[in-house]
Amino acid sequence: MKAEGVPFIQLDGWTARGRDTATGKTYGPVNGVLNHHTAGTDSLATIAMKGTPGLPPPLAHALLRKDGVVVLVADGRANHAGLVAKNVFDALVAERPLPKQDKSQTVDGNDGLYGLEVENLGDGKDVYTRRQYDSWVRFNAALCRLHGWTERSVAGHLETSVEGKPDPAGPVESYGRRGRFVFTMAQLRADVGERLAHAASWSPSTQETAAMSPAYVNLGLIHGVRLAPGEWTEMQFTQEWTDEPGGHAAHSSTFVIGPARFTGTLSLRLEGLPEGDVVLVRQSEFEDTALRQDHPVHEVIGTPGGTYSVLSLTNRLGPGRAMRMRLLNQSGDDIEVVSAVLKALVWQED
Repeated sequence: MKAEGVPFIQLDGWTARGRDTATGKTYGPVNGVLNHHTAGTDSLATIAMKGTPGLPPPLAHALLRKDGVVVLVADGRANHAGLVAKNVFDALVAERPLPKQDKSQTVDGNDGLYGLEVENLGDGKDVYTRRQYDSWVRFNAALCRLHGWTERSVAGHLETSVEGKPDPAGPVESYGRRGRFVFTMAQLRADVGERLAHAASWSPSTQETAAMSPAYVNLGLIHGVRLAPGEWTEMQFTQEWTDEPGGHAAHSSTFVIGPARFTGTLSLRLEGLPEGDVVLVRQSEFEDTALRQDHPVHEVIGTPGGTYSVLSLTNRLGPGRAMRMRLLNQSGDDIEVVSAVLKALVWQED
């Protein structure tokens, strides 16, 4: 971490802190770095000494504070990862792209993953500071460099958990020449990969660019989605393809988080929609889980042999708002969304 430029302090007793003796299990070998947000403030005592109900400490190996300083908490087994989908764990070890979690088979992630807790409320409003994100990238790169790993050995709890954990998530103040953006694991891995392509002493340029460039978001479904008649259903995007990740939030139905402007298309293919029947599609703004505003609807009308439609998406989203796509099946029977691909250019605003 010294070579990588990570500012850090050592909590008293950290080299002897762990749950190896208490569990009878030996920590390691280590196969990757798992990243979390604390969902609280001043979390050091909880992570290192107190724990939470039913979960003894330590709850991570390190804590990343708002000021960018890493606190080394534990050197042994820690209660941070819980059950990890085996298919994701295997991909992490093999350094392949991480698949959607298969919950039928799990492994104990505490056996062999480093755990980093990053101080943040996790409410979608609390901002990761510039110093904090810079240390975040450096910390992950330092461990990857130590073990000879690529950025593919870096994961987020939301990517491994079979319990629906949402962390890490939230807005980031800035990094390098990049202004405010929304945290994604894809972006963190890209930034770690960029560091690993340079010497450990390297730092990203902070020279301001003349104009703000858009992020490219490309999301879609892996599996079909059933739409019951007569109720609004949020579109759940389960796959990301993107050259410049970061234009959407971690929630799988959220494709843009404000403040931002965006323009793009949503391509839909539906099966089971009777000829002449209608599915309504609309953009809806949320604050956390509360619906705040609906936008005008698009009508997708059933055609013989299956229904295909391309909808234009252009809008502006205010601070604290998240945009989601919702569908209403107005036919009398269940229908299936066989495929849905959303492509957008997103301009994040200050």
